[in-house]
Amino acid sequence: MTVPGMDLAALVADAVASGLSVSTAESLTGGMLAATIVDVPGASGMLFGGVVAYQNEVKVRALGVSAELLEERGAVDADVACAMALGACRLTGARVGLSTTGVAGPEPHQGKPVGQVYIGLPSTGRSKPTNITLAGTVP
Repeated sequence: MTVPGMDLAALVADAVASGLSVSTAESLTGGMLAATIVDVPGASGMLFGGVVAYQNEVKVRALGVSAELLEERGAVDADVACAMALGACRLTGARVGLSTTGVAGPEPHQGKPVGQVYIGLPSTGRSKPTNITLAGTVP
């Protein structure tokens, strides 16, 4: 998998040079995010691990996502994306978590349209975790 317009080798090299550690928590992408990072030489210097959590039970048990949050909002939600990424950090000890959740289709899921995507990017390297959630609908 390639990411158009992004130099992943430089990104990985910068992360390694700065001592940045990353973990992934994937629902929508089913491991492709971690696999894309691992394809870059030197990625073992910054990638601590990843979790593929398609089922909500795995999000709860492995990543510590609140069952109540999942029941109230469903898996395709900005706060769920953040909780998944923070859970990956707790599980692996990484400083930065990156998560994906969304609806790939072919049908809507839990009232969310096909193409609705959330990417969580919290950092535990601060006294209070910050979160950048990118949300949108892919046509």
